[in-house]
Amino acid sequence: MEKIRKQFPVTRKGIYANTAVYGPMYDSLVDWRQEHDLDMLLHGSEMRTESLTVLSDTRTTVGQFFNCKRENVALVSNFSTGLNFLLEGLAPKTKVLLLDHDYPSLNWSFENRNFDISYLKRDVAIEQLIQETIVAKNIEVLALSLVQWLDGFLIDLNFLKELKKKHPNLIVIADGTQFCGTMIFDFEASGIDVLGASAYKWLLAGYGNGFMLFSDTVQERFSVRTTGFNAADGDLDKKDSIRFAKRFEPGHLSCLNFGSLKFSMDFLSRIGMDAITEHNRMLSEKAKKEFGERGLLRQDIVARKTHSTIFNIKGDDALFHRLLEHNVVCAQRGNGIRLSFHFYNTQKEIDTIVKILEIIR
Repeated sequence: MEKIRKQFPVTRKGIYANTAVYGPMYDSLVDWRQEHDLDMLLHGSEMRTESLTVLSDTRTTVGQFFNCKRENVALVSNFSTGLNFLLEGLAPKTKVLLLDHDYPSLNWSFENRNFDISYLKRDVAIEQLIQETIVAKNIEVLALSLVQWLDGFLIDLNFLKELKKKHPNLIVIADGTQFCGTMIFDFEASGIDVLGASAYKWLLAGYGNGFMLFSDTVQERFSVRTTGFNAADGDLDKKDSIRFAKRFEPGHLSCLNFGSLKFSMDFLSRIGMDAITEHNRMLSEKAKKEFGERGLLRQDIVARKTHSTIFNIKGDDALFHRLLEHNVVCAQRGNGIRLSFHFYNTQKEIDTIVKILEIIR
């Protein structure tokens, strides 16, 4: 990974432990974006056909990357927009289960509509609580982030797969913004009906791009009315035959933004998602051990078998600013300090952070 790490200039300034806020740009992506804009500058509308090809290729790449049928992939500017489009097509009074303190754009999108909502507080045995609540309250929709934004709490993916087998009529909607790009993921085998994500974090694609993935059956449960000329591929005769996923693309899309998404997915694939998965697993285990032994993590995080690469350690404003002074890029979230690691981070950097914490606490 050391050679790949050199592609990220931000890592030369200090320890970049803030991918949960923004996945940094890297040299080869910037080169591609500059070349793309130069072509647009020089050729203008002549680039129209090539732009459409970029968007089509991006849809194919997203589908292959996550093992989702191409026709079930929607390209959206961000997860929040895609989710709001989707929920306009969900029947009022639908019984929905959410997690307390999940990402605001996820929960607010449901709360701002006329659904029958239940909530669960986070717990070390959250999966069992979800199962029990679905049965007790006849829940129709479960919506949650695969990785919780505040502290990196990782939902058991095998649990979701088994949950769907037990409750085939349950609609499972997942926010993958803090998950996608961190490990290998097979959408078709996941049990998830809708997976959406913004791609500017762990997928390293910059702002303005994301996607929604749909199972084959989910369109039967939603009556999405969003439409536009782009949804019909600019064909007047297709007004009444727009497929479900294209209803999330009513207007023109940026070939720069979505071309960046394709470029980054190809970049990650060349590195190897198996290698990235393993590297991130080691970072997660290392950080959990070091922070846990020093009493910096909540007990429900320590007690979990697996975790993501996002950690919220105990610390106040003074500790946060001291970390910044030691060139550790991180963020304040909730009542603590959030550190997030990706494949360009190293175990030595975690050791360095631990030493800094021991000195300044």
